[in-house]
Amino acid sequence: MAIRDAFLPEYDHEMALTRKTLERVPEGKPDWKPHEKSMPLARLAGHLAELPRFAVMTIEAESFDVAPPSGKRTYQPVFMTSRKQLLEEFDKNAAAGRAAIAGASDEHLMKTWTLSAGDKTIFSLPRAGVLRAMVMNHMIHHRAQLGVYLRMNGVPVPSIYGPSADEGL
Repeated sequence: MAIRDAFLPEYDHEMALTRKTLERVPEGKPDWKPHEKSMPLARLAGHLAELPRFAVMTIEAESFDVAPPSGKRTYQPVFMTSRKQLLEEFDKNAAAGRAAIAGASDEHLMKTWTLSAGDKTIFSLPRAGVLRAMVMNHMIHHRAQLGVYLRMNGVPVPSIYGPSADEGL
């Protein structure tokens, strides 16, 4: 079985769960955060919406520099301005990420990809590992954070891998 064929059902499952969570993000509290060091709600939700785009970057490029020497970022961070905008951004990025993965060969997925910050290498992994770590695991991590934000704002938390305190399966 091709790596992509093993990966895509899980990708689809996690994207559906993430969308389910993003559908509940309250409008009107963009600056809310549980702690001064936390991301504001609009940025955390936007980050979840943009994360599938990293699948495209992983497939199409050999590396990504979060602090390029020029100081010019190659992407603009997403901030939620409305739930509609958030879901449209997520849907677009999830579809593009899926298409990129679906078109990747095993050989391509096993080529090394590097994340750096200027002249410092953060990590180098096969693309398949980057998809797991920087797309899937990263998304699951931030989705859980968003669940806490929802809870703290009185928004029912959706069931994800089992029932939540607010809903059954």
